[in-house]
Amino acid sequence: MNIEIVSATEKTLGDAPEWASRPFSCKYCIYWEFPEERADPAVEEKRDMIRRKLEWFRRVRNEWGNCGKMVYLDGKCIGYAQYAPPNYLLRSADYDSGPPSDGAVLISCLFIPQSQFRRLGIGSQLLHSIINELKQREKEAIETFARKGSSDNPSGPVEFYLINGFQIRRDDKEFPLMRLDL
Repeated sequence: MNIEIVSATEKTLGDAPEWASRPFSCKYCIYWEFPEERADPAVEEKRDMIRRKLEWFRRVRNEWGNCGKMVYLDGKCIGYAQYAPPNYLLRSADYDSGPPSDGAVLISCLFIPQSQFRRLGIGSQLLHSIINELKQREKEAIETFARKGSSDNPSGPVEFYLINGFQIRRDDKEFPLMRLDL
């Protein structure tokens, strides 16, 4: 098993894994970036969604720096992670357990969609790659809205973050705000 974790780029974003249900892939998902538009891939063309995602991605990389990671297993992309300061992820203001803390970087997505690749430590490797990068960039903390009761969600389950050193900063019945001080 050869695992490679790389920074997401405009070129590699197209490799993001796909699945059968909406949003069909992280590369089409603009949930965090454009909350006012409520875009739905069933209504809006996927090419328009990836175009908007790429525009957001370029802007964040230019203004703030790297904001994503891809994980490859034997040359095939099986996972994606996205993170940035909350002011780039406008949906973060909508969560009952929010808003994220000033100075924290928010993980909006850390997802390995196919269940056969979960519980192998790959998600933890992806998370620790982000942690190490953000430590090198001298960021103070990482936060995320984890999901209670379901591991089949792009935000990731609460248990995953607890095992990886995060603590619940603000609890919620479905999406508590989790935090790891760097």
